[in-house]
Amino acid sequence: MNPSTVSLTDVKQMRALAHPLRLRILGELRAGGPSTAGRLGDLVDEAPGTLSYHLGKLAQFGFVEEAPELSTDRRERWWRALHEYTAIPSTSDADSAAETVAIAALRHRVVDVYAATLHQSVDASTELTADWSAAGTSADTLAHLTAAQLAEASAELGAVLEKWHAASNATGEGAEPVQLIVHAFRRP
Repeated sequence: MNPSTVSLTDVKQMRALAHPLRLRILGELRAGGPSTAGRLGDLVDEAPGTLSYHLGKLAQFGFVEEAPELSTDRRERWWRALHEYTAIPSTSDADSAAETVAIAALRHRVVDVYAATLHQSVDASTELTADWSAAGTSADTLAHLTAAQLAEASAELGAVLEKWHAASNATGEGAEPVQLIVHAFRRP
């Protein structure tokens, strides 16, 4: 099964998602499945009222939806992510200066979320068993490539992500959530 992806094409949609808390909420719903504002509040250390507002904004722009079938009473509101992935266009695909700014702002916020996640993983690594601690990696390399070679390397890295996403089994014995983060870019 191919994962579902939302492709961003609207500046307002990009601006709405560029909020750091909204990115975290969407990430938590994607990783952990449906949740309530109260449960999400415990995960991201925010008040349920604040989360309800941001969940409403995410719903307005098509990132999440309510999941009323999960409610146990009329006051409980459950939410779920509508897609597994978000495709952010390249700034070279922008049709206007406003779109270029919106794409760059969103990409900055995504990098911030990745950095925060990496920092959290370093902090949590002291609590991991030896096998989990040794299994992870963080590495980089510098290569001198053409734009075509970089595109090829990016496609290969994308295929690695797809391979391990397809092999994922949340209910498998010993399986834990693992985040694979890839970046390939021309060095500034």
